[in-house]
Order: sequence, then structure tokens, then C-alpha cells
Amino acid sequence: MSEQARKQSDPSETAVEFSADSKRRFDEILKRYDSKRSALLPVLHLAQNEFGSVHDRVVEYVAKIMDLSPAQVLEVVTFYHMYHRKPQGENHLQFCATISCWMNGSHQLYKSTCSRLGIKDGEVTPDGKFSVQRVECLGSCGSAPVVQVNETYYENLTPEKLNRLINSCKEGNPQRP
Repeated sequence: MSEQARKQSDPSETAVEFSADSKRRFDEILKRYDSKRSALLPVLHLAQNEFGSVHDRVVEYVAKIMDLSPAQVLEVVTFYHMYHRKPQGENHLQFCATISCWMNGSHQLYKSTCSRLGIKDGEVTPDGKFSVQRVECLGSCGSAPVVQVNETYYENLTPEKLNRLINSCKEGNPQRP
């Protein structure tokens, strides 16, 4: 593999610096908080949107611009499931793996989705359309089983509902709950 191809396949090898638009948005975010540390969550969202994930180089960059240590940034990134350490698919399916969802069949929905898409936990389909991940509680126990696709919750799922959802994502027009 050439050096250029390796760098393209490994986002941690690319330069990390906000674009002019993101720098402007970063400054706007900081104005809304009394301290930089308080602004860390929205800054991490901004960084993830800009760079596709919060890999090590992004952690170092955010730590530097936020006057924090990389460990302080990393502890936040690894605590919340909304931040991704590696690039995700266009449709990132997160299956709740806690007791309410599990008892209502989330583990079966997860297994059948992995089988259908031909990927395992944390992997991305070759076309980049889907990634699948088991996560801890999504906080919707009363409507279990729950799957979060990107930022949208899909509740009271059945195999049929999930199949329709995946089909709509494949068509580029994810159904709304």
C-alpha cells in the first residue's frame, strides 16, 4: 500500500485543524459558556462533524484549543456513545443492549441486522452506508426495543419495522418515526 493510500485509509494520519467556518462556529460556541471546559461537548460535536470521528489526532487538537489535557478530552469522548473514535457509516445504527431492550428482542434485531448487512459490531459496510454498534442504555426503556439511527430514535421495533427502516436508509431516504 502506498503512503498516500495508507494515509487516506487512516484518518489519524491527516492534518487536523478546523476549517474557517468551523473556527467561526468554535468562537461562537465559546461565547455561550463561562469556561472553555463547559463548552467541551459542543466543541467535540463540531470536531466530529468536521473530521468524521474523534480519533487521537482530533483529541490532541481539541485538547490544545480548549486548554485541556488529552486525557481530559478522552475521558469525555469515551464516556458518551455519541462520540466515535473511528468513522461511522452514513447510517449509524446503535442498538440498546440493556435489560429492557434485550428482554424485548434487541439482541435478535442486532444479530439479524449484522447478518443482513454482513458486518460485525463497530464495522462499516464496504459501501459506507451502514455501521452497527451495541450501546448501553438509550434511555427509552418504556418503548423497548430501541435503535438510534444517527440522531433519531426508533422505538417499539419489530423485525418488520426494522427491515422497512433499513430499506428506507438504503434508498437514501430514512423513514421518520
